[in-house]
Amino acid sequence: MKDKKQFRSERLVLPDELMADKTQKVPENVPGKWYVDDTCTPCHVCLDEAPQLLKYNEDETKVYFFKQPEGAEEDDAAERAMAICPTGAIGKDGDE
Repeated sequence: MKDKKQFRSERLVLPDELMADKTQKVPENVPGKWYVDDTCTPCHVCLDEAPQLLKYNEDETKVYFFKQPEGAEEDDAAERAMAICPTGAIGKDGDE
């Protein structure tokens, strides 16, 4: 049996088709580099990683950035949320 450690990845890399689309941002996102697009299916996993930045919209059909990251700790939380998102709905190439 092969060692399981060789199959572990340090960072999840998403294929291009799973990258967030800044032209399809959820309207509730605050302006800035980070956003959630309309492919979000509110599965909750990103909220576990960045509750200080993300929350559900009023009818709980999407998640959005209510605050842009400030500082290394919040940047790391946003990166973790983006990496764990199963639909690739989180992006960081928005307008700054």
